[in-house]
Amino acid sequence: MVENEFKNRIRIMDHVYVPKHILLTHEEAEQVLKKYNAKPEQFPYILDTDPVVRELGAKPGDLIKIIRKSQTAGETVYYRYVVKG
Repeated sequence: MVENEFKNRIRIMDHVYVPKHILLTHEEAEQVLKKYNAKPEQFPYILDTDPVVRELGAKPGDLIKIIRKSQTAGETVYYRYVVKG
């Protein structure tokens, strides 16, 4: 019965209202930090208990890139710093 529950489980990332989340590699995160001349703590936080963060397997200290669709701008990119929650 547990196996059937797992198979029927909905992936949060597949929901139409959840923007695309990408876990950045260490090298990609370093490039973003350099581009914005910022420290990770200067980006908005996202908790490690967030369902999307858990699905990505992100850990505190990781940087996540979020791509949202916009009616006026086409796409907008945001970054979030994963913290313990």
